[in-house]
Amino acid sequence: MTSPKHNPTAGRLKSRPQFLAVRKGEQRKGPLFLLEVLDRGEPETGPRVGFTVTKKHGNAVERNRMRRRLKEAVRLSAGFAMKPGHDYVIVARRDLLNAPFERIGKTLSERIENKQKYSRPPAGSRKE
Repeated sequence: MTSPKHNPTAGRLKSRPQFLAVRKGEQRKGPLFLLEVLDRGEPETGPRVGFTVTKKHGNAVERNRMRRRLKEAVRLSAGFAMKPGHDYVIVARRDLLNAPFERIGKTLSERIENKQKYSRPPAGSRKE
């Protein structure tokens, strides 16, 4: 057995106040999901993750399938990239349902490790 310090599994966010607190953190957008990240400032505690799939993305069967795919991607690949003392909320998008599983895991790991790759230019910066 491994010690708890080296265990790559992430804890779970379960209550609404926990999810709402993470919304105040950084948002990393993408085509498959939105990743919300909050640094709790507690580096000695493990990372926690929560999953959100809204009703506008399909019926219960499809939403549960998206949630299961996200959970498995976190378990297999992204859990290693999560930083201690951080909370993560993954908000699924409809394209997640038909995306190849390898792409989900790779995109999730990249999004956790890196900040937003591209940003909008400041307002008024366009040449006319």
